[in-house]
Amino acid sequence: MASGNAIRGSRVGAGPMGEAERGESAPRLRISFWCSNGHETQPSFASDAQVPDTWDCPRCGFPAGQDRDNPPAPPRTEPYKTHLAYVRERRTDADGEAILAEALAKLRGEI
Repeated sequence: MASGNAIRGSRVGAGPMGEAERGESAPRLRISFWCSNGHETQPSFASDAQVPDTWDCPRCGFPAGQDRDNPPAPPRTEPYKTHLAYVRERRTDADGEAILAEALAKLRGEI
């Protein structure tokens, strides 16, 4: 059974917050940014703030620019490389053959 207390869950002094209590808000600008997928986002900036060149698209995460016809390119992701791929970048096949021959000779007891 519900009680007849109308202010249940409220705190004393809670009321609507208005401009009189918070003060004047700073003048704002809404700037449009477009990503390479064609998404538009309009963040709000203070009128005296420096507007960045790029902004992250909240829908796809790609960088967005202010030029609708020429948005920034999406970041290029490098594929995952295995340990063997990194070794092959540092060593040639001849180096690998020499290391293998040395390791086999050591196992056979020749060294």
